[in-house]
Amino acid sequence: MTKTIGSQKSWPEVVTMGETMALMRAEGAGPLQHTTSLGLGIGGAETNFAIALRRLGTSVVWVGRVGNDSLGAKVLRELAAERVETVAVEDSEAPTGLMIKERRTAESQKVWYYRRGSAGSRLAPEDVPAEYIEHARLLHITGITPGLSATAAAAIDHAIEVARHHGTIVSFDLNYRSALWTPEEAGKAFVALIQKADVVFAGDDEAALAVGHADDPRLLAARIAELGPSQVVIKLGIEGCVALVNGDSYEQSAISVRAIDTVGAGDGFVAGYIAELLAGLAVGDRLQTAVKVGAFACLVPGDWEGMPLRRELDLLEAAEPVSR
Repeated sequence: MTKTIGSQKSWPEVVTMGETMALMRAEGAGPLQHTTSLGLGIGGAETNFAIALRRLGTSVVWVGRVGNDSLGAKVLRELAAERVETVAVEDSEAPTGLMIKERRTAESQKVWYYRRGSAGSRLAPEDVPAEYIEHARLLHITGITPGLSATAAAAIDHAIEVARHHGTIVSFDLNYRSALWTPEEAGKAFVALIQKADVVFAGDDEAALAVGHADDPRLLAARIAELGPSQVVIKLGIEGCVALVNGDSYEQSAISVRAIDTVGAGDGFVAGYIAELLAGLAVGDRLQTAVKVGAFACLVPGDWEGMPLRRELDLLEAAEPVSR
């Protein structure tokens, strides 16, 4: 196996790590068994986040493993095109993971994962570039990676340890995946990670796995904050979000759009918040950018292709449909 390290002139502000897979998707609705062609791309929560962050102007490095195969080359090529720096192991002993999106109806999707024994699941503590985390302002992780394998979970723990030792902010998006582990297993792991994080993002259903169900999302945020993080944001989809930051409560409505594909919206939301956090903006401004980026992600097929450039953020509020 070989390790590919991007040629950086300065240390990126953000480090994120996890598995990115090749993504095949049907272009139209209907049973997958009747589909005659599939589009090829890439997808993964952490790289969705990284691409969104980079398009907003924040430097970021993605850490992970891909197979020494054409699909792995596809992942690295797309990230390079998006100016996301990579610290990636090209693993000759395991393949790049694959996911396939089936659009069974015009409004619903099913994602099939083929990731058992993948290169990404073999992420290990020795793959963690401590020097990047040491020099970064923020480390961002999700609840997907620790569910992949014991070594991937250990890699996350090691990365957090390095971050906390050097005063790097730790951001954690719960991002529960039922295909990886049970709600009980995930909830226990999430609590441990929340206790080590400074900023936490969760859907209301994900938050319930860690701190129990509550009808009021503000109560979920308060329960999470009691575990340690100073900033908690509960994502509520089309209802917007609520946040509890340093003891103060905030609410933000979502932006209404005609959604085509909602996958990646949560990752874009988190990127919007983090970009403005690092820029020193007020909480209200962070949340406004977050819902804008999340809305943009829903406007096109694909996990990350719709993520906006910073100069495009106000387009959803434009009175004229044509810019000249």
